Amino acid sequence: MSGLPLTLALREPIEPALARLREGSGAQCLSDHAFSNLYLFRAAHDYRFHPGDWPCVSGRAYDGTRHLMPLFALQAAPPDVLRGLLAGHDCLYPIPQSQAAGLCASQFRHWSSPDDADYLFDARQFADFPGRALAKKRNQVRQLLARCTPRCLPFDADTAGAARQVLQGWMAQKGKSRGDADESACLEAIADAAAFGLEGFVHFEGSQPLGFVLAQELQPGVFAMRFAKGLDSHVGIYPYMFQHFCRSFARPVDWLNFEQDMGLAGFRRSKRSYGPAALISKLRVALSD
Repeated sequence: MSGLPLTLALREPIEPALARLREGSGAQCLSDHAFSNLYLFRAAHDYRFHPGDWPCVSGRAYDGTRHLMPLFALQAAPPDVLRGLLAGHDCLYPIPQSQAAGLCASQFRHWSSPDDADYLFDARQFADFPGRALAKKRNQVRQLLARCTPRCLPFDADTAGAARQVLQGWMAQKGKSRGDADESACLEAIADAAAFGLEGFVHFEGSQPLGFVLAQELQPGVFAMRFAKGLDSHVGIYPYMFQHFCRSFARPVDWLNFEQDMGLAGFRRSKRSYGPAALISKLRVALSD
């Protein structure tokens, strides 16, 4: 069946089902398991909702793989149900590592790709960027603070315009055309951040906005950094923004999830430069035959 294109009206029942999958997962929570993430990137992945006794969201991964995201724990479904769901799709994805143990090896196989893995960081290391491995980040923050005294405001309706200004500047500096990269998703996130559970800060030098971060709390103390944009003209703005978030957010911040690198070399270098504590694998499950 073709499924239903994602609309805001489908937040219920999709988000409660994903919340149940997130529950108790702690720092190992997958960044994909949130309605906001599915909705904002619905066009990029052609996400569609398939209701029923065993609801799923279908889509295409960045590598073109046709997949189903189960909105239930795999252990809850009989093998025949899983086999039926896989008809017409390449795999079930993303599946947490914890659910693989219950699969029958004679019927199902599973694997993972490093391109899909979420980057997990201990928030304590962002407080001061300790050690030789993070010396470059410390120096970048010092460079920024030697140049200016950043002013920071919480992201809200009053600072949304400044965030859009940063995004426009970021697009220009990266040589991106309108609609390229994640511009459309980012603009939607800025426009309706509260409804999507996105929180963060906008950073300024005087009246000029320099950067912003929008994060989503997946589990208590575990935040997915959904959007982070800064102007290249201000070296150190990114480590400074992440540091400020970990130090100054209103609730405890224990872990940051920087999501996947999609196999893009630039993303991979950037994310690894912060010294991840772990890579969270996302399994793909298919029929063994």
